[in-house]
Amino acid sequence: MTVVWINGAFGAGKTTAARELIELLPNSTLFDPEVIGGALPHLLPPKHLAEVGDFQDLPIWRRLVIDTAAAMLAELGGTLVVPMTLLRQEYRDEIFGGLAARRISVQHLLLAPAETILRERIAGREIPPDLPDGEIRVRQWSYDHIEPYRAALASWLTADAHLVDNSALTPYETAARIAEAVGSGTMPVCDIVQTPEPTAETVAAGVLLFDERDRVLLVDPTYKAGWEFPGGVVEPGEAPARAGMREVTEETGIELDDVPRLLVVDWEQPAPPGYGGLRLLFDGGRLDAAEAGRLLLPGPELRAWRFVSEEEAADLLPPVRYERLRWALRARERGAALYLEAGVPVG
Repeated sequence: MTVVWINGAFGAGKTTAARELIELLPNSTLFDPEVIGGALPHLLPPKHLAEVGDFQDLPIWRRLVIDTAAAMLAELGGTLVVPMTLLRQEYRDEIFGGLAARRISVQHLLLAPAETILRERIAGREIPPDLPDGEIRVRQWSYDHIEPYRAALASWLTADAHLVDNSALTPYETAARIAEAVGSGTMPVCDIVQTPEPTAETVAAGVLLFDERDRVLLVDPTYKAGWEFPGGVVEPGEAPARAGMREVTEETGIELDDVPRLLVVDWEQPAPPGYGGLRLLFDGGRLDAAEAGRLLLPGPELRAWRFVSEEEAADLLPPVRYERLRWALRARERGAALYLEAGVPVG
């Protein structure tokens, strides 16, 4: 099962090309995530919707896109063609990673007409007549997103996606170019980690590594939202501390000589669709400047890393994960491990 994700600025011609493409790719189906955004006003309170300026900023939108794509492919098989602008790399990673976790490969394509052509297309775009103030709002929305599109091009988008300049192409010619890239293999499958979703409670081991200023190392995974500690799920038959050591080496290239000391055991409460489980944090010790300078990010699993203070970590980690870190630092200071439930010490 495969997804062909057609990315590009608003007005790049994604949807019209996608409609032509499903006629050229055997056993393919169109899925436009705009329908998810259109459904959210019927699902969420107006006050909640008013807190964001874009449906993509709502975690439920990203989750429903993943779940709907997976459900359609489970029902229909073949290839799903998805025309949708994705300009934030963390959203791309979350959605593509969620699909990869379901064993769905993604081919990422970028339609990139010249900006002058893009502006002409926005100016001539047909607006639904029943949309209040539709022409002003839709056109302005498209113009406002040209700058974020430029920023994404400059930072990550061009290197991540297979580029097609459709400045002088009709929708059919654009679709034919995409179909050729899919069929010939010139548009590779996105290199993103596949992390199968758990089907029961899990045990995960994280390792805290510190620099010479006692700042803690955090990493930014590509396959889920939010910063994290180096670590991962303990495999069957594997000792948790050894699992943490293995993950540190896989994620950062650092090999720990000694088994790290336990700092906290935290029971994470199940929160559907997650199953929760035990989360262990270990003290991996302090890295000197030379060791810190050898930190690597092998493969597609991590986007970035940084050493942060406890205060800085509060802005990067989800609340429960931050509480886990906070108590792990206290345990490190006191030299005694702590037992937590949902980030709160017990006993």
